[in-house]
Amino acid sequence: MATVGEGLDKAVQGAFTRPIPKSAGAQMRYLVKQHKGSTRRVAELLGITQRTVERYVKNQIRRPRADLAARMEREVRKRWQPQIRARAKQTAATTDGIVIDTRARFGYTAAPGSTDDARLRHLTLALPPHHAARLFDAQEQGATEQQLRDIAAEALGETYFRDNGRRAHGLEVEFTDLEHVEFDL
Repeated sequence: MATVGEGLDKAVQGAFTRPIPKSAGAQMRYLVKQHKGSTRRVAELLGITQRTVERYVKNQIRRPRADLAARMEREVRKRWQPQIRARAKQTAATTDGIVIDTRARFGYTAAPGSTDDARLRHLTLALPPHHAARLFDAQEQGATEQQLRDIAAEALGETYFRDNGRRAHGLEVEFTDLEHVEFDL
């Protein structure tokens, strides 16, 4: 199942100017540097011993287990190029907006006399900057996945279904079954 939070993270990662470190030693050294040289904090973060972290830093261990490699990569991606990440979010929230590509079942609450049957749709739509700002702000404040979906549904409802207030007044839109979602800056 696709998540809006992961889609937003991938979109921002597309703005990176350099690739993340590839080797386990380089990733571990980066994490230790981000935690001000504290191998203990990195060990607690990754759920391994402090000695294991030290051995990765010195390249005494080169190949981590698959689950540890995934945790290391995830933690490095979270912290990689914070200024580039912030600049990309700021640009999307102020001038460029964000493009959403989704395949979902949309449920409706509409005026009497119109259909409210949920329909499966594939939409690719450019959202204005204020919607991008709402999504990124909510994500930074720790919004749940359902809250992010609600914000995205409101944005799609306003931009696509209500055509920025020109039609379908009073129509409320919600994601009832999200199959795919991607964002692009």
